[in-house]
Amino acid sequence: MRATRGQSGRQLCATACFEMDDSMTSETTECNLSTSERLPLAGLLALATSGFITILTEALPAGLLPQMGSSLNVSDAMVGQLVTLYAVGSLVAAIPLTSATQGWRRRRLLLLAIGGFAVVNTVTAVSTSYILTLVARFLAGVSAGLLWALLAGYASRMVAPALQGRAIAVAMVGTPLALSFGIPLGTLLGTVVGWRYTFGIMTVLTVGLLGWVVAAVPDFPGQGQGRRLTLRHVFLMPGVRTILSVTLLFVLAHNILYTYIAPFLLQVGMGGRVDMVLLVFGLTALVGIWLIGALIDHWLRALVLASIALFVIAGCTLGFAGTSPIAIYIGAGLWGLAVDFH
Repeated sequence: MRATRGQSGRQLCATACFEMDDSMTSETTECNLSTSERLPLAGLLALATSGFITILTEALPAGLLPQMGSSLNVSDAMVGQLVTLYAVGSLVAAIPLTSATQGWRRRRLLLLAIGGFAVVNTVTAVSTSYILTLVARFLAGVSAGLLWALLAGYASRMVAPALQGRAIAVAMVGTPLALSFGIPLGTLLGTVVGWRYTFGIMTVLTVGLLGWVVAAVPDFPGQGQGRRLTLRHVFLMPGVRTILSVTLLFVLAHNILYTYIAPFLLQVGMGGRVDMVLLVFGLTALVGIWLIGALIDHWLRALVLASIALFVIAGCTLGFAGTSPIAIYIGAGLWGLAVDFH
């Protein structure tokens, strides 16, 4: 149950608190009981695609620093702040927006979050002002904060209780796909056709996703006034603070490793193999998604502990690998396998 790269373990806990309580309502029970024993793949993959676009929107400027800096007449370091402002927007918006919109119908809220990406990516594509682009990136982060707070709870409400773990795993598959395949391909596309066209293409994809969601994702009611929980009540629930702390540390460690994997590989003489290392990471992350779907409904605690142990082993393997390509690939594989379990 992955949280995104920079943003989002911070939202999945909010989702668990605000959305999963919602799944206990009579409306949801009726909906779950009416679902078949098969996963509604069309709807779940639409949710996964929204996660894919979210991650791609977040990280793409990091791969297009020189082009964007030259076009906006700022340094690479200043372009890097486009990623920072996105993360800040996501961080400050996630919990307040989740709390404020508990009573909203779910699909309308989902469409609003996805539509936000279409607007801000369009602004980013046409803007010639660095300040305007910063504002657009902040608002993109706000959309991301809202969307990540929806995905896991939304996926769980689309299926019967016995399939909720698998549904969440499918809905989250967009994240490893974006990290391992989407960002390198987006960077390549930006190099070939220009960064503005790349963001424009993302807008087109997002508009298509809006239609997909309308066609394939069911609507659900929000929480009634009497069933809503305050932030203080949620925070004081047994185990919530522990979950928040573990998720924060896990995602922070992953983000640091992902952000600096390229210079790390350059330092150990594998600067030309970044794409292959990330490919190994992505492929094993997909294996991790499959394992989650198969085991999470019965082995949740064991999977969490295993993911932490695997990540520690992966970090140690990479740290002590020296210049051994085999050890580096093994470490990247363990890292990919571990990162989606949490």
